[in-house]
Amino acid sequence: MSILTPYLKSPFTDFTGAVISSQWGDQPCRDMEMKALDCLEAYGIDRGITLKKCETLINDFRECSMKIKQKSRVQAMNAERMRQYKAGERTKENMYSKNPPSPEVF
Repeated sequence: MSILTPYLKSPFTDFTGAVISSQWGDQPCRDMEMKALDCLEAYGIDRGITLKKCETLINDFRECSMKIKQKSRVQAMNAERMRQYKAGERTKENMYSKNPPSPEVF
């Protein structure tokens, strides 16, 4: 797993490995990361990844940290909004909402 394990392992990577983590502060993905790490620790890296024992936990953590689905939804909404504008279904003033969503949504 590229997020959790370095390509080359050395004493330097052992020392600095904890710097890149979701465990610092109040990160939204910290529990998912810990569950994925616990699973990989229990099954080992090889069995956890290649035998897909921890696949769902790793995928959940990746989605939480990288927000791939959320970004693709935003792109699809922007593309649909632009299509509607070019087709004349929306005016330029009506392209975006006048009231932005609250920060709790994200």
